[in-house]
Formats: sequence, structure tokens, C-alpha cells
Amino acid sequence: MPILRRLFCLSLLFWLSACSTNPSPGLQIVDHFDVQRYAGRWYEIARLDHSFERGMNDVSATYTLQQDGSVQVLNRGYQESESKWKEAIGRALFNSTPDIASLKVSFFGPFYGGYHVIALDPDYRWALVAGNDRSYLWILARDKQLPQTTIDHLLSQARQAGFDTHTLIWVKQSRQ
Repeated sequence: MPILRRLFCLSLLFWLSACSTNPSPGLQIVDHFDVQRYAGRWYEIARLDHSFERGMNDVSATYTLQQDGSVQVLNRGYQESESKWKEAIGRALFNSTPDIASLKVSFFGPFYGGYHVIALDPDYRWALVAGNDRSYLWILARDKQLPQTTIDHLLSQARQAGFDTHTLIWVKQSRQ
């Protein structure tokens, strides 16, 4: 193998190993997590902007526990500019044990991003989810809408955790 190719492969391996799926310091991750209760469909109520969901509404995520302990993730949303539905299927793995709501999710081969539940309704009706840093945040719910008091509570929690809640995108949920 030529030396340049070997150096490229080594640097790529180093870069991939440096990619962390751990949450930002200071974020409290939900423990006593029950993936069986979390499984199923969740609707996106709000999110911080990022390229892979830009321009989408009616976004949902469906989580399905797999035999090997991983979680299949089916993300679906309506791309307004193209007037069509888009889907992406990924795989999530727990960063430690399944009772701690810290996972890494991949939609693109060996590249993983963090998925950390930082607040969760005791009845699993809503969740506040962060990525690896404070530029990723989602408010998810089992229903397409949440009461304003619940939204206010989640916004307060997100602000206390250091997220800029003024830039949240409120997702329309109007299609079936």
C-alpha cells in the first residue's frame, strides 16, 4: 500500500475515533430508561435548525427495538419545497447500558451522532432530546401537540441546560 494511502487511512481512523457520541458536559441524561416504553412513534414538536431536516414539516420518528438490542430508527417528514415525503432509516446503539438514555445513531454507515434524552415524561408522553452538543435539540411527543404548560416547562428545562430556545423551529403537524 503506498505511503500516502496508508497515511490517509490512518488519519481517517484517527478522525473517526475522535468523533464522540457523548453529550456535552453538564447535560443530565435520563436514567432508569425503558426502551420498550420509548419504542413507537414520536412527533417532532420543535427542533433547532440543521441541514438534514431543513424545510420539513410533519416530522416523526418511529423507534423499534431489534433482537440484537439495537434500535431501528425511521425518520419521516414532508419536504415542503419538493412536495413529497422523505424517509431515512437508521440504527441506534446504547453508549453504555440500556437503562441510560444515551445512544449513538447512524443513518450513514460508520458515522454516528449522539441521541441523549435529557428530560422524559414519567408516562413517556414527551421527551427532550439533545445531540452531542447544544446545537441539536428536539422536543418530541406521542401526540402532534402538547399543552402550552408542558411546552413552557420543556423550554425552561432546555434554557437551564444551556440551549438557545429562541431559535427553535416549531414543526407543523397537519398531514396524516
